[in-house]
Amino acid sequence: MTLLNGLHHVKLPVSDVHKSLEWYRRVLGLDVAIEFVEDGVLRGVALSDAGHTLMIALREAPERAGGWTGFDPIALAVPTLQALRSWSEHLDALNVDHSGIAEGSVGWLIGGIVDPDGIEIRLYTQQLRP
Repeated sequence: MTLLNGLHHVKLPVSDVHKSLEWYRRVLGLDVAIEFVEDGVLRGVALSDAGHTLMIALREAPERAGGWTGFDPIALAVPTLQALRSWSEHLDALNVDHSGIAEGSVGWLIGGIVDPDGIEIRLYTQQLRP
């Protein structure tokens, strides 16, 4: 059996690629790694963080995007509680609604970060609570 080596990427359906692309860039600081153009029209993008440790793909699929509203398929790793505090300040500065910092099952988290299609993104520390 071949071993797995982490997560390659996550693909999310979106109703408007351009609107979602702007949100993921502004809120999460992700940059375009790959563009998927079909018949001269942008239909999807793959976004990556500055360290290239994360890739999120957005695919235009309006008929599917609404089915993810209120669901939280992604918890992004944040190294420490202090880094999570910095994220909270960043979200506040952008006027992005969020839950604030809360205790999670193994660390701390910020939930309630909702993209333009209502998909919830969570930030979760890798640092365990004492």
